[in-house]
Amino acid sequence: MSEGVVDAMGPVGYLVVEFPRGRSTFDREFAVELARLSLEGVIRVLDLLVIQKGADGVVQGFEVDDLDMDVVRALDGDLADLLAAEDVVRLAEVMEPRSVAGVVVWENLWALPLASTARRGGGRLLADGHIPLQDIADALVADGVG
Repeated sequence: MSEGVVDAMGPVGYLVVEFPRGRSTFDREFAVELARLSLEGVIRVLDLLVIQKGADGVVQGFEVDDLDMDVVRALDGDLADLLAAEDVVRLAEVMEPRSVAGVVVWENLWALPLASTARRGGGRLLADGHIPLQDIADALVADGVG
C-alpha cells in the first residue's frame, strides 16, 4: 500500500459476532447500529460478511449484495473484498451449529487525525489490540470500583 494511502487512513479493526443458535438471519438491530456509526463518520466499514453454519455443519458466506437488508446495502459503496474464503473456513470452525456470525472490518475514522499526525511526526505503530471487556470488569471489581 502506498504511503499516501496509509497516511489517509485511521486504524483498522475487526469484530466477529456470533448470534445465538437457531437464529436464521443476521440481527437487524446490529446492522442498523453499524450503519449509524458509518453515517455519523465514526467508522468506515471496509468489509462485511455474514456466515451461517447449519445443523449439519454446512457453512455459507454472504456478502452485502446477498443480504435482504437495505440498511446494510447502503454501506456497499465503501466496501473492499478484504475477507477471503479461508477466513470463512477458519471462523466457521469455532462457530456453533445452527448459528450466524457477522464479520465486520472497519476503519476508525475518529482516530484518523491522531494516527496521521503520529505518522507525519515519524511515529510508527508498535502495538495494537483490544482489552477483553471481562478483563476490565474484573480489574474494576478488584479495585473496588465495580
